[in-house]
Amino acid sequence: QVHLVESGGGLVQPGGSLRLSCTASRDIFSIYNMAWYRQAPGSQRERVADITTRGTTNYADSVKGRFTISMDNAKNTVYLQMNSLKPEDTGVYFCNAARVYYGYQYWGQGTQVTVSS
Repeated sequence: QVHLVESGGGLVQPGGSLRLSCTASRDIFSIYNMAWYRQAPGSQRERVADITTRGTTNYADSVKGRFTISMDNAKNTVYLQMNSLKPEDTGVYFCNAARVYYGYQYWGQGTQVTVSS
């Protein structure tokens, strides 16, 4: 079992920045691919960014050049640095851990991000 705890959400004005954190209950980054998803009201959950066990990163087109995913193995924490935020970035952001090869997944409880003036 893996527990994921997100933090760092909040209210920010357009053009502002936030850094989300996702801390895992144990050392998993060598065997789990990590990702951030978001879900806006009335919309499906979408993948925003992911980072593999080898450190390869991928981003949704809508956030490329603005968001950066990274990990700190010593802290069992994955980050999502979000810059130049737009109102359409508003939603609940979820951390996801996907076990390599076996495929099962764990989710955090989510953290709300609201971009509004």
